[in-house]
Order: sequence, then C-alpha cells, then structure tokens
Amino acid sequence: MKEFDIKELIESRFGENYDLHEKYMNRTLATVLKTIGFDKHYKSAKGAYIYDADGTPYLDFLTGYGVFGMGRNHPVIAKAVKDAIDMDLPNMVQLDCALLSGLLAERIVKLLDNRCTAVFFCNSGTEANEGAIKFARAHTKRNRILSMSSGYHGLTYGSLSITKSPHFQDGYGQMLPGAGNVPHYDIGALEAELKKGDVAGFIFEPVQGKGVNYPLDDYFPKAQELCRKYGTLFIADEVQTGFGRTGKWFGYQHWNLDPDIVTMAKALSGGYVPCAAFVTTREIHQSSFSSLDRCVVHSTTFGRNNLAMVCGLATISVLENENMVEKSATMGKLLLDKLDALKEKHSFIKEVRGKGMVLAIEFQEPKGIGQKLAWKSLKLANDALFTQMVVTSMIDKHHILTQVASHGLDAVKILPPFIVTEAEIDKFVNALDDVLENAANVTGPLWKFGTRLLKASMNNKQNR
Repeated sequence: MKEFDIKELIESRFGENYDLHEKYMNRTLATVLKTIGFDKHYKSAKGAYIYDADGTPYLDFLTGYGVFGMGRNHPVIAKAVKDAIDMDLPNMVQLDCALLSGLLAERIVKLLDNRCTAVFFCNSGTEANEGAIKFARAHTKRNRILSMSSGYHGLTYGSLSITKSPHFQDGYGQMLPGAGNVPHYDIGALEAELKKGDVAGFIFEPVQGKGVNYPLDDYFPKAQELCRKYGTLFIADEVQTGFGRTGKWFGYQHWNLDPDIVTMAKALSGGYVPCAAFVTTREIHQSSFSSLDRCVVHSTTFGRNNLAMVCGLATISVLENENMVEKSATMGKLLLDKLDALKEKHSFIKEVRGKGMVLAIEFQEPKGIGQKLAWKSLKLANDALFTQMVVTSMIDKHHILTQVASHGLDAVKILPPFIVTEAEIDKFVNALDDVLENAANVTGPLWKFGTRLLKASMNNKQNR
C-alpha cells in the first residue's frame, strides 16, 4: 500500500474544494460563496496575505474571524509546533497533570492580573462559554444567565440560548431554561433583572462581535457594581476580543474591570491548533470540583493537548516580543481615523467605530435620489445586501477580505492582523473609497451585481 503523502494528496486534488463540499459537507454554504464571489481557491498564506493558485495576494482583513492577530503561519509558532512533535512527548495521558497546560495556565493568569487564577482549557469559544454558564450556576446555586441583546456567545446549546438572535435560534426548539437578555447598555433594565435575585451570571462582550458595539460611558463599571451588589457573577466573553484585538491584552481592561470569569479562544490558538479556556477565581472553580470524587465532573478530552498548549505559549510569546498589542492599538487608531475621514466624501457612511483592530463601517441611506431608490430596493429583500455588494467588490476588484458585520445590519466588519503597515491600511482605505465612489453610479457594475444578489435573495425566499 502506498505510504500516505499529504503534499501529494493536496496537490493532486487541488481545485476540487467546492465539489467536495457540495457532495459531502455544507452545500448551502458552497452555493452562497459562489453567489457572492468568494469561491476562490487559496493555496498558501503568510503574514497579512492569502495567496490563490496564481499567486495573487489577498490582503486579509478577516483573519479567520479574529484568529490571526499575529498574522498567518507565524514562523515562531510553526517552529514550536514542529519542535513539540519531534520531542515525542506523552500527550493526553488524562490521569496526570501535564507540564505544558500548567505553564500556559500560569502565563494566562499573569496576563489577566486580577482575582482569576484557576484555568480550565477546552477547544473553542462556545465551549468556554458553556463552562462559564455551568460554573456560574454551580457557584451561585441560581439558574438564570443574562446576556445583552445583539450579543453573540456561540452556537452550542447553552451558548446559543444566551445568543439572542432569531437567525441562529430558529428551528432548534426550546432554548436553555433561565436564559434571558437585556437591552444592550441599558443599566436600568439590567438592575431590574438582577433585583430578582435569581441571576447566576451576567455575560458580556467588551466589544460585541456582531456589529462592533461597545458603551461610550461608564456602563460596564456600573454593571459590575450591580452584579456584586446582587450576588451575580460578572462574566467577560473575550473569545474574540482577547489577546490584543482591542489594543489591550483583554477588552475589559479598557474599563479597568475585574470580572469573576473570563472566557477566551480564537487568537490563543496561534492559528494552528484550537485552543480555548475559561478562567475564574479559585473559590468559583472549587464550587464545581468540590470533592475528591468530583475532580473530573467537568472535563474535555482534547482540552489540554500538548499542541494546543504549545500554540498558546508561543502565541503569547510572539505577542509580547513583537509588541503586537501595542501595534494593534496604534495601527487601529490610524485606520479608524483614516476611515472616519471618508464620511465627508461619502454619504453612504453613517459611522465608523472600533477599538484596536476590530472595526465596523456602518452604512445608511445615501443622499442622491437615484441612490436612495436603489438602496431601498435592496433593503426590501435583505437588510445587508448593500454591504454584501461592498464586501464582494472589495475582494473581486481590490483583493481584500472583509465580512458583513451582522445579519440585518448594514455594516462591514474588519479584523486586520496587528502586523499591517501604514501602506496596507492605505490600500484598504483607498479600496473602500473606490468602491463607494462606484456605488454613487446606480447604473454601474456594482449595482448590477447588487441586482443579481437581489434576485438570488428573492429566489431563495420563494424556494423556502
């Protein structure tokens, strides 16, 4: 039998991507990607770029939904993974206390620099949030978990229950009992719920992933104070915002908060091996691991695997040694200012907002009569079709990857790597300027593509 050769397999089957997904995986996703012009065949990636089969570089302002803050295929992280494999280390013995997981836990606790000193490793952001829900309930002996409207916490059952979005929840039956939400940044509404005395935890994203929203006042400090007052755990969901994304190591540090539980994932993986965790106080931790026979009452097979731990350790080292958190803050501010300057030129732009390297450009109905009519025709079919036009034009014409910020929201979300240069920032800003300039011509190619999207959206609704 022929020896397995991964290089030969990839090279011999390259280009079959979409056929394979249509046959064996999510054929609806494959159809959508073809419709919006994202059906590329990428062959390699390095730093801030992804390359197709022809060697065409695509500037990556999507970064795997925030995974690649340090850029793709960073050599330090790659070497660490290879070295660990070559060492033939014992892995996932399970009934032991492995060195690497202890070392990574130590590094994370030092970065948090608060009361949270007990770490549990898992595989994804949604799993980290599931753990936070369980531990909050176990510690407080209460059932209710509060989240904010417009928040996103994951798609497994518990996380989905606190992700108050019909788009994600519809069709999956009754959600977790006790899951509730309050209007985002409404301190009065939050206190009204906390006063009932049955809320185990209040979970929040420092900067919301869907829409890039965050409070401009002292909402978070007040929310933390209220949680302390009413015995509710204050839970920071840092799955996307952690490890430098907002210009600080963790997003909650912008408001000098002291959460009871912090969840994290995405960037901790280094882009190689899934790695996630939730970190809490020793007291809360021991509420679950409360006796010798409950030492594995909450566990996961792959959570502490060596390669994930190596990726976490290497990632933190890269972020520190290359001053990437500081770069995220500096370059993010530069990008925000340059994008904000486009508002005077393009009436399509309603607002530019963000912290560090998580930003959104929200659009609005433009001023021109013809543009207004074209805008309204798209809105009749789908709230985000104009934004999808912009995103598709950015990738097709300018070879830049971005994303629609959220379902039902006319906004482009960008998650650049922290390593981008001013020249690459200018490339993005100039590209967006060009796309919006073309959008002013309602008979131009951009709106013709919009018409195709409109037809596809209407046909989809009719075929349901």
